[in-house]
Amino acid sequence: MTGREKLKNALMHKEGPVPVDFGGTGVTGIHCSIVEKLREYLGFSKEPVIICEPYQMLGKVDNELREALGIDVVGVDMLYDMFGLTHDGNKKEWRTPWGQTVLMPGNFEYSNDEKGDVLLYARGNKEFAPSAKLPKSSFFFDSIVRQGEIDEEALNAEDNLEEYAEYSVDSLDFLKKSVETALGGNCGVIGSPGGTAVGDVAFVPGSGLENPKGIRDFEEWYISTVTRKSYLHEVFDRQTDIALINLKKYHEIAGDRIEAVLICGTDFGTQNSTFCSIQTFRELYAPYYHKMNDWIHSNTKWKVFKHCCGAIEPFIPELIECGFDILNPVQWAAKGMDREKLKKKYEDKLVFWGGGVDTQKTLPFGTAAEVYEEVLDCLNVFGRNGGYVFNSIHNVLARTPIENVLAMFNAVRHYNGIAKI
Repeated sequence: MTGREKLKNALMHKEGPVPVDFGGTGVTGIHCSIVEKLREYLGFSKEPVIICEPYQMLGKVDNELREALGIDVVGVDMLYDMFGLTHDGNKKEWRTPWGQTVLMPGNFEYSNDEKGDVLLYARGNKEFAPSAKLPKSSFFFDSIVRQGEIDEEALNAEDNLEEYAEYSVDSLDFLKKSVETALGGNCGVIGSPGGTAVGDVAFVPGSGLENPKGIRDFEEWYISTVTRKSYLHEVFDRQTDIALINLKKYHEIAGDRIEAVLICGTDFGTQNSTFCSIQTFRELYAPYYHKMNDWIHSNTKWKVFKHCCGAIEPFIPELIECGFDILNPVQWAAKGMDREKLKKKYEDKLVFWGGGVDTQKTLPFGTAAEVYEEVLDCLNVFGRNGGYVFNSIHNVLARTPIENVLAMFNAVRHYNGIAKI
């Protein structure tokens, strides 16, 4: 079976080889340092890894690496990332604090503060304050909160909508090329249209804006879910209207040639609980998820992908009711997220995409043998009766032992009856 056939099979809840995704989305990727080590192990030419997602410093999984590892899914690139940097093919070399030379977007601009931390500038414009920081001892960027004084009487929902706009002509031209590139091989294809993640705090600081206004502080945002609900409804309502316009344009270009779309990465879970009550979810978030997902299901054949970390089992029926078809990252190590129970309860209602190995403990800190065993355990649960796409519990992090990463891939290959790498 081709990768596309495997993915279609899994999305239809049919048994068969489990498809593998690494690099298809910004929540199923591999840190650039690990991409480099994988290429080195496999004997590929030594060249700088392309950064496809600077926030988490994810490395591009190219065709050569995808084929060697047996990856079955590819993503559709977008012109702009969350920092407003352009991924149009224009790249510049940059040496990271950990000593790796990578290829950043061409308009990437930075400076170093007195501690040696890297400061990144939204849209590459150094005339404004930096929007993100990469501490010199870290491996990814953190958004910098640039919250001005909040005047409750003057709050305007448009301020929190500055980053949401209809696709530009340049974005659409780039999207056309990206779709054709993604469809050029035998992999299944997932898109990430952007602008559809209602309430995702990762976007709250406005890291792609030069001078963000509105509610831009994480704490204030969560306070707003209780004290400024009418304001958030204004933001979400208009954001959804814009998203529907863009989804229609996206479909006009991609049609039903792609298999799935990542619509939302808003997290509702911690390690031990949920961020809000079910009632708050139903009142504040669900109407907008319903509206987008209903349009998708009425007008396309796409399956809808929801990323949501943590102990979210109480919310899973709500997500299904909202029209989500796919759940990621399936953080079964969190409270109440037992693998076997999740599979038995939801296997006919959801495709599980992820959950293949614990990226907080086993993959980075276990032995290769422990990784191999855990991956097989997860496959034996989630792979049963189809409806499963293999990925780890969120992105593969920096400093993960390369032998553990290889053990992960080899365990999947063993399960699928393929020779080891």
